[in-house]
Amino acid sequence: MKKYLLMVVLGLLGLAAQGQPLLKTHVETGDVEGVADGSLAIYKAIPYAAPPVGDLRWRAPQPAQSWEGVRVCDTFGPMPPQPTRQGRTADMMSEDCLYLGIATPAKSASDRLPVMVWIHGGGFQTEHYAGDLWTSLARRGVVIVSIEYRTGALGFLAHPELSKESPDGHSGNYGLLDQIFALQWVQRNIANFGGDPAKVTIFGESAGAISCSMLCASPLAKGLFRAAISHSGGSFAPWTDNPRTLGMDASQKGAEQQGLAFQKHLKKKNIKQMRKMDAMELCDGNVGFAGFWPCVDGYVICDDQYRLYERGEYNDVPVIVMTNSDEGALFSPGNIKAEDYQKQARRMFGSFADEALKVYPGNTDDEAWHGNGDAFRDVGFAWPSFAWVSLQSKTGKSAAYAAYLAQPSTVSFSQDKRRKGVAHADDIMYLNNTFLGQSEKYPHEAAVAEILQQYWVNFAKTCNPNGKGLPYWPTFDAAKPTTMQFSNGASLIMVPNRDKIDFVDRFYKAKREEAESQRK
Repeated sequence: MKKYLLMVVLGLLGLAAQGQPLLKTHVETGDVEGVADGSLAIYKAIPYAAPPVGDLRWRAPQPAQSWEGVRVCDTFGPMPPQPTRQGRTADMMSEDCLYLGIATPAKSASDRLPVMVWIHGGGFQTEHYAGDLWTSLARRGVVIVSIEYRTGALGFLAHPELSKESPDGHSGNYGLLDQIFALQWVQRNIANFGGDPAKVTIFGESAGAISCSMLCASPLAKGLFRAAISHSGGSFAPWTDNPRTLGMDASQKGAEQQGLAFQKHLKKKNIKQMRKMDAMELCDGNVGFAGFWPCVDGYVICDDQYRLYERGEYNDVPVIVMTNSDEGALFSPGNIKAEDYQKQARRMFGSFADEALKVYPGNTDDEAWHGNGDAFRDVGFAWPSFAWVSLQSKTGKSAAYAAYLAQPSTVSFSQDKRRKGVAHADDIMYLNNTFLGQSEKYPHEAAVAEILQQYWVNFAKTCNPNGKGLPYWPTFDAAKPTTMQFSNGASLIMVPNRDKIDFVDRFYKAKREEAESQRK
């Protein structure tokens, strides 16, 4: 009888243990302990690389150091150095920033759950990996990893001296190398958090989405993930005229020249002196200077990505590519004048300016605000996303799905009352608990958030977003209604704003041809 009771007690203890989140585990550098969040175990700051400080500034990431005992991961790591603003002070930042966070619903290391790796946005200049660990997604049965990478000049400065130091003769893409290093860490360690390294999906927003597209094209990232989800971003514009770095040559040599100009701007003689500068000094020095961006270095990024996709030279994985209906509302200056907008459009579109001002009119100040926003939406986000799914549907074997978020809402990161749709970054609120946690107040937004999250998790689990109870979502075909629109539910539509997309397509085609003739 006693033996029987002992067996029952041990059995109950075993069941209790199985129901507990995986709060302690091991990584290659030591033991780690997380914190409980209901059914989830949260690890807020695991170092995946050595601090990129001193001599390691502007070098490829190096392995993290081991530690003894148990590292309690209950506090997020610091933000990468970036220009300060309200709520983001220098004491919150450090060059020692290469950490990642994990939210896992696994009860044991043998669960082998799908993994979603988040890459944050911020124009390759700002933001922080701890913005959200997407616990709403994690509770649906996936392990979430959120990674930090170097930003601004610390992450993307190219310079002739740095290229000479490199055994591969490249410089400038340190932030992307960080992302790749983190994905390699995931491959080696995520099984200890109940994740399956063979089922990794990368996803990101804005610069994070652009990063996802660059990783899909980089030979260094081959085999590190099996699917990708892009929110507002893709690197398909001609690389001599990136819409976010107008006038900058994004080739290795062009980026090196920008690095030399930055050195002169800082009044330093060489990289050695620049390595001795305080990290925040570099950020302050970047104010008023053109932002830093990934470059075509022939190593991380091997060529103009549009041409790579035309030739089928990319990591061919299933993708979901989504844009928002009014992306540009966040970027269109509130006080823009019709005259200034028209001058700006003529500078940007050159010989295409007359047509551009018909497609994106700006005869009044109000019309100019909308025209500027719509042009920004299509040139920077909608067309690159269209190019991505179009090219992959032609030259790839893996499925490409197109999405369009157009849910009417009073809640937005854009405070301009002229906004007529979903602004840039508003999609983030549909991925987390912003609306689901206030479903009574925002029933329509919450319903869309529920549908969108179901699709995303299905995709992470099976590489196909479709599932029980959801409208069927076919792969992209530009000639058919295959774009899934999220607005008061989910329904299929033709490519939205197709006339504008076609105009940008013609404009960029001419830009590519011009760039090609200059290279010959």
